[in-house]
Amino acid sequence: MHLTLKTLALVALSTGIASVNAVSGSGKTTRYWDCCKGSCGWSGKAAVNQPIKSCDKSDNPLADMAAKNGCESGGQAYMCSAQAPWAVSDTLAYGFSAVKLAGGTESSWCCACYKLTFTSGNAKGKQLIVQATNTGGDLGNNHFDLAMPGGGVGIFNGCTNEWGAPSSGWGAQYGGISSRTECDSFPEKLKAGCYWRFDWFGNSDNPDVTFEEVTCPKAITDKSGCIRNGQTPT
Repeated sequence: MHLTLKTLALVALSTGIASVNAVSGSGKTTRYWDCCKGSCGWSGKAAVNQPIKSCDKSDNPLADMAAKNGCESGGQAYMCSAQAPWAVSDTLAYGFSAVKLAGGTESSWCCACYKLTFTSGNAKGKQLIVQATNTGGDLGNNHFDLAMPGGGVGIFNGCTNEWGAPSSGWGAQYGGISSRTECDSFPEKLKAGCYWRFDWFGNSDNPDVTFEEVTCPKAITDKSGCIRNGQTPT
């Protein structure tokens, strides 16, 4: 369904996160982890304090925001392991996502946060708050491609260069690995995010969601470094 523009006063949600003058609607999810620098990692994409952090091959944050994408020849910038999801409680988790919303552009969603409520699959009823760090030409409208280690590299694969993953990434190119035990062999920094998929997320397979934009939790922006102008993370 197309986005519905809501003009709302700031209100406290059950999650403790405030709703903003926002877009909301229903959408779909997929999963990925391609290790590439996120598209919101360049200056000028949106009105923000700074682009999202990228990391070098050793997973150290880069000071040079203009560093070339590691998924391109000669590139040095990759997705940081800190952009993996984690559980806050049994029913709430935080993470990051590639995003494409109907009627919007990267300038409207880069570094914005969205509260997703899962409406199908094993995670039905749970909520995941994600920050938009990326987008993709292969995404449909109102589509959240959730970043989780082992979720499949999709079109691009920086994981072989960054982490020594197999030439086609871990597991299937689309969808990634198929069992929790496969996470055991992952690099130490990626294991927790990989296990998250099979534990908190219940190995849900591309569940549907309802979504609304919310003020970003500080716990998320502390990891990404990116805050939209006019917002104060909570």
